[in-house]
Order: sequence, then C-alpha cells, then structure tokens
Amino acid sequence: MTTTTASAPRRVTARRAQTRQRMLDAALQVFADEGFGRSTVERVCERAGYTRGAFYSNFSSLDELFLAMWEERSQRMLADLREALAEVSGAAPEEALRAALRAIPVDDAWYRVTAEFTAHALRNPPLRRVMAAREQAILDTILPVVVDALGRTGRRVPDVVALGQALVAVHDGTAVQVLLEPGSEVPHRRREELFRVVLQAYSTPVTEEAA
Repeated sequence: MTTTTASAPRRVTARRAQTRQRMLDAALQVFADEGFGRSTVERVCERAGYTRGAFYSNFSSLDELFLAMWEERSQRMLADLREALAEVSGAAPEEALRAALRAIPVDDAWYRVTAEFTAHALRNPPLRRVMAAREQAILDTILPVVVDALGRTGRRVPDVVALGQALVAVHDGTAVQVLLEPGSEVPHRRREELFRVVLQAYSTPVTEEAA
C-alpha cells in the first residue's frame, strides 16, 4: 500500500467535490466492513459507483483517502462541539459536560476504522507523524474551549497539555467499554463520571491572589 504525507493542491469544482464526498462516504463503509488492511481502491470505487480514474483524480492512495476522511469528521465534530457548548453557555459544569459528550458520540464503524488505521500508522513512521500532528491540531482547537468553560466556573488549568492527554485517554478507553456493552447505560454513566473526575483533577480553584 502506498503511503503519502502530502499531495499537490487540486482545483475543486462542484462535480469534483461531489465525487470526493461519495468516495469518502463509501470508504468509511468499506473500511469498517472489510478492515483497512484488506480494503482496496477497487472496493471503494465499487461502493461509490466510480472508476479507478475517479479515485486517482482525487486521492493518491488509500492512506490519503483515510486522512481526508479523518479531517472531514474532525472538522464536523469540532463544529458540533462548539455549537453544543454555545447553547449551554453559562450553564452548570455538569450540563456543559453532558452537552459536550453528546457532540462527540461513540460510533462503532468509525472506532473500528480508526483503531485499525492507528495500528497501520504505528508501523509507518511518516504516517504516524502525520496522524500525531493532526490529533494535536484537534486538541489545540478543543482545549481552549474546555479551559474557558472551566474558567467560567472559577477553575484554572495549570498544565493544559496534561489535561489534553488525559481527556484523550478517557475518551479512547471508555469508547471501547461503551461499544462492548451496546444498549447499556452503565458505561455511558461511567464515561461521563470519568470525564468529570479528569476535569476536576487537572484544574484548581482560582484564588484571589491568582485572579
């Protein structure tokens, strides 16, 4: 499988954008159903209803396709998160937390795809660096929102990097538990409680001297 970390800019027309989106949607289903390692350009094209030529006019490899799909879903998640937090601006921390968790749902198909692709990236240093950089970009967007929300409740975050790492660890770990117990509310409640504990553990009350 060919790996890519960058690609030349391509002019995006309305038709190309539609083709690209159908490829992204088809790829998610193919990767989730068959596994990233067993997926092929042909299977993605078959699911999308396009030819190999259409694929290679938009992507140079399955790696690039995945990274584009990841970028799209990340941007959508961030937009949903910002909207959710804006709707509960000024609310109690617990309500804001529940709103944030609703904006970042645990998706079975997406988890299967990302877990397998992460393993693939760990065996490929250039691709691993690309994924690490993009995950950091997501944290760089989310953390200011979290820090600001905590600040409105009278708490400060001494180590923002540590908070980000803890939030990622809780999200990844509890996502598995939620998916292993479909239909059960127990892992969802534990997930919410763990996020609450992390926010408390990695923030401190603002004292009059620090304010």
